[in-house]
Amino acid sequence: MKILFVSLGCDKNLVDSETMLGLLNRAGYEFTDDETEAEVIVVNTCCFIGDAKEESIQTILEMARMKTEGRCRALLAAGCLAQRYREEILKELPELDGVIGTTGYDEIVQAVEEALAGQTASHYESIDRAMDILPGRVVTTGGHYAFLKIAEGCDKHCTYCAIPGVRGRYRSFPMEQLVREAEELAGKGVRELILVAQETTLYGTDLYGRKALPELLTRLCRIPGLYWIRLQYCYPEEITDELIETIRREPKICHYIDMPIQHASDSVLRRMGRRTTRAELLERIGSIREQIPDICLRTTLISGFPGETQEDHEQLKAFVEECRFDRLGVFAYSEEEGTPAAAMDGQIPQEIKEERRDEIMELQQDIAFEKCESMVGRVLDVMIEGRVEQENAYAGRTYMDAPDVDGMIFVQTGEELMTGDFVRVRVTGALEYDLIGEIEDEFTE
Repeated sequence: MKILFVSLGCDKNLVDSETMLGLLNRAGYEFTDDETEAEVIVVNTCCFIGDAKEESIQTILEMARMKTEGRCRALLAAGCLAQRYREEILKELPELDGVIGTTGYDEIVQAVEEALAGQTASHYESIDRAMDILPGRVVTTGGHYAFLKIAEGCDKHCTYCAIPGVRGRYRSFPMEQLVREAEELAGKGVRELILVAQETTLYGTDLYGRKALPELLTRLCRIPGLYWIRLQYCYPEEITDELIETIRREPKICHYIDMPIQHASDSVLRRMGRRTTRAELLERIGSIREQIPDICLRTTLISGFPGETQEDHEQLKAFVEECRFDRLGVFAYSEEEGTPAAAMDGQIPQEIKEERRDEIMELQQDIAFEKCESMVGRVLDVMIEGRVEQENAYAGRTYMDAPDVDGMIFVQTGEELMTGDFVRVRVTGALEYDLIGEIEDEFTE
């Protein structure tokens, strides 16, 4: 019995998909990348913003065609869209043979068996349910890097975000389970571990009564085989001096922090329900850079939030110019039903939201290009991601580059390298968001 898995949305969703793949693998199912050969298709959906919701629905409809054009006998939807619209999804999408909520993925085998037997599978648990890390996860990222989801849910309740209603309250996974999974991943050849959660910086507050991320990081750094440990989704107000010191002290932790700030106008930040002010953001960014001078800071912003004035927008642009983030992404505000922001006065036309987004991205483009040019001459450790076809060159990533969201460095060499290898590279040029380099010397860990 062959199964096709389509995982949409964030890296946290991907970990859920890999966990379900592990359960199905132990139950004897085989996997395929060919949708025409799949007898069961599972779409792990996303609904974070309107575009993600639309992508999920379109993917389900595209996969439903395989019931007539392929061998598909059962089509299931899992994840955030299935959870958020649990009352409507089977009515609105009758092509589905089953649905699985965000905390029901441990019942994937039962759901598939029910769907194949002609039953409508429906598996939902409380979104606040405590979850354990299940063994046997199937890593789909190539084997040289993997994501480690350290917590589920969120307690922040930002006014624009539907995630707490879909993923539940903040629940940390026990540290012993995380260390054990990291050891298993390293034993299978994973060399870079990327820590993810809706918010990584609050790890442990629910289980241990304190922010335990520094302790977790320290323990992960002791695992043989791991070379890089990367942090994502760090809320600025929760980044402590202890965490900064841990990043500075431990050589395995990449000098890279993904720190979503969303805006820099105090009035917009208040309406968003964020916990920081412009002054506090500037202080935190300055402190991080002072203590870790080569830190790479990535952030995300929202343009066109309800009530955002032209002055607010200009303040955000000025903030971007002042802070000069190394990596930056901007989303046009997406009105999500059921959130406080959707009911606010001052909703902004889509055209203006997109114009403001584009202005910020154009501004950041110049900053990014200048930062790339400034890297010329530096020698950096590079993880090889693959060979460039028909050239004596390889694509790789530096500590400043998270997979799929940041840039690449193209390494020119006649040597034979493998995906996951580390080499030491001297940067010789810049190509907009990417770098060019040559191998400097032999790499020794």
